[in-house]
Amino acid sequence: MVYMEIINIKNMPTEVKLRLLRKLGYDSDGKYVLKNGKRHKDKYTGENIKIDEMFIYPGSTVVISNNPLSIIHFFEEYGDVI
Repeated sequence: MVYMEIINIKNMPTEVKLRLLRKLGYDSDGKYVLKNGKRHKDKYTGENIKIDEMFIYPGSTVVISNNPLSIIHFFEEYGDVI
């Protein structure tokens, strides 16, 4: 059995967030999340994702905004994967 720990990334230092993004194939300009050199848009709202407002569900490589609308749509699409 595999156990996952949920870690709040909101208060992580920016450098740690940047390393996490890079491991997942993303990057940042210091304010926004980038994918392939362009601002990465939340797939549910179409808005650019700020590094301080990003949400990554444990076990996922999908980066979305931490707003409730995006999170609800994420669970509708992917289900509870834990």
